[in-house]
Amino acid sequence: MTSHRIGIIDYQMGNLRSVQKAFEKNGHAAEIFSEPGRLSEFDKIILPGVGAFRDAIAEIRRRDLVSPLLDWIRQDKPLLGICLGLQLLFERSYEDGEHEGLGVIPGEVVRFELDPGLKVPHMGWNRVQRKPDFEGFPAARDDSYFYFVHSYHVRPTDPSTIALTSDYGVEFCAAVRRGNLLATQFHPEKSQSVGLQLLREFAESPL
Repeated sequence: MTSHRIGIIDYQMGNLRSVQKAFEKNGHAAEIFSEPGRLSEFDKIILPGVGAFRDAIAEIRRRDLVSPLLDWIRQDKPLLGICLGLQLLFERSYEDGEHEGLGVIPGEVVRFELDPGLKVPHMGWNRVQRKPDFEGFPAARDDSYFYFVHSYHVRPTDPSTIALTSDYGVEFCAAVRRGNLLATQFHPEKSQSVGLQLLREFAESPL
């Protein structure tokens, strides 16, 4: 098994240790780092996140991580975004106002508009549906359940970027895929065996 160097970006907006421990359970070391100049030390990058979009994008800018992240993605190097890490890749979010994101994926981040019987945030286990052209990551089968915690969801402009969908009153995008970029609305590190399998597939996929 080829060992790739995996880095988890620390911008003070996520339970980084739980992501790191999930990789360790699969036998893969993952290092938490925050310095923008260190991206080049890694083969694969994790962009996690829990919390408010506005605070997260402000902290990423404050830490001078925007340019290194965009360069990484332009070079099509492997990146896994998790939850808020998915939303930050989009052009804008309407969480507590309107805020500009990284602009990697065309589209926006919007709040769930649901029937009164459904609570927001959406919290719990939901089944995902796989798009026919979504290749790789067999853990994300049509019968796979992953753990979600979110009040906002992404709405891609280009449907071809949608890799997985789920349903919570309305169908929503559960993951995007473009080249070596994969980003999920769910938390694989909280999704027990199927989530660990997805992280293992990311860690062991060829460069």
